[in-house]
Amino acid sequence: MVSEEKKENPQQEDSEQVEPHGGLSQGFTGNVSRRRVQGKACEKQHRPEREQRNQPAEKVGKFINSQGTHQDLMETTAQQRIPSGERKNTCTECGKNFTSHSGLIKHKRIHTGERPYGCSVCGKTFSQSIHLIRHHRVHSGERPHECSECGKTFTLSSTLINHQRIHTGERPYTCSECGKKFTRSSGLVKHQRIHTGEKPYECSECGKSFTDRSDLINHQRIHTGERPYICSECGKTFSRRTGLIIHQKIHTGEKPYKCCECGKSFIQSSTLNKHQRIHRGERTYVCWECGKRFSQSVHLIQHHRLHTGEKPYECRECGKSFTQSSALLKHQKI
Repeated sequence: MVSEEKKENPQQEDSEQVEPHGGLSQGFTGNVSRRRVQGKACEKQHRPEREQRNQPAEKVGKFINSQGTHQDLMETTAQQRIPSGERKNTCTECGKNFTSHSGLIKHKRIHTGERPYGCSVCGKTFSQSIHLIRHHRVHSGERPHECSECGKTFTLSSTLINHQRIHTGERPYTCSECGKKFTRSSGLVKHQRIHTGEKPYECSECGKSFTDRSDLINHQRIHTGERPYICSECGKTFSRRTGLIIHQKIHTGEKPYKCCECGKSFIQSSTLNKHQRIHRGERTYVCWECGKRFSQSVHLIQHHRLHTGEKPYECRECGKSFTQSSALLKHQKI
C-alpha cells in the first residue's frame, strides 16, 4: 500500500505547497524544493552561533502573482536585501534620483499635480502632509518658533532663521551680476530676474507677466476681487497680507522706521527710504516730456498725467474726474 501511494504521487515526498504569507496571493502555488530548504537548515545548524546571528533575515517578496515561481521569489528577496541608500529610485519624467521610494513618490506629484492633503478649514490642498501641517498654523494661530533676540514668533523654523539675519546682519546670498546681497536664497533668485528679464508667471486673464509667483497671486485678486486679509480692529480688507500688517500699525501707532537726519518716523521702511531722498537731494525719476525730476516714482506718474490729460479717479456722485486719488477724496468731503 505504501509503495502504491508513492507511485500515485511521485512528487509528494520531494515537495510541499507554500502557505500564503504576508503579501503573497492566496492563489500562489509555486513549489519550493524541500531538500533545498532542509539543506539550508542543516548548513545553518553547523554554522557557528555568532555567524548565524549576523546573517540577515530572509524576507518574502510582497508582490508575487499567482503564476509566481521559486526563481521569482528568490530574485525579489535578493532585491530587498539591497540597502535602501543604494537602491535607484529614479523619476521616469526628469531622471532625478532619490535614496528612498517615499521620496520618489512625493517628487512625482510635481509632475502629476496630485495634491492629496486637503485643509478642512479652507479647502486648500497640498502635495505633502508636512505642508498641510504648516499651513494649518495660519488658521490655528500657532507660532512655535520664537526669536531669542526680540521675542517675535514664526510658524516655520526656516522663517525664524531668515529673520535672525536681521539681528546678525548676515547676508549670505550674493548676486554675481551686481554684488547685491540677500538674507534669503529666494530673494537672490527673484532679484536675478531683473538682470535676465525673466518673467515666468503669466496671468491667464490679462496676460501680464511677473518675476515672482506671489506677485501673480496678488495680481489675480484684482480680477477675482478677493480680499482675504481682514483687520480685526476695523474690518477693512486687503488683497495682500503685507497690506494688512502695514494697516494695523495705524491702530497701534507703531512707527518703527526712524530717519537719522531729522528724527521723523515711518510705518514702512520703503517710506523712510523715499523720505531720505529729500535729505540727499536725490531725484532719480525724470519726466521724458519736460525733464522735471522727482524723488518718488508715484510723483512722476501723477505729474505725467498733466501731459496726457489722464484723470483716472472719478466721483460716483457727479462724474467729475481727477488726476490724483487725494484730490478725489477732498472733493467727496465737500
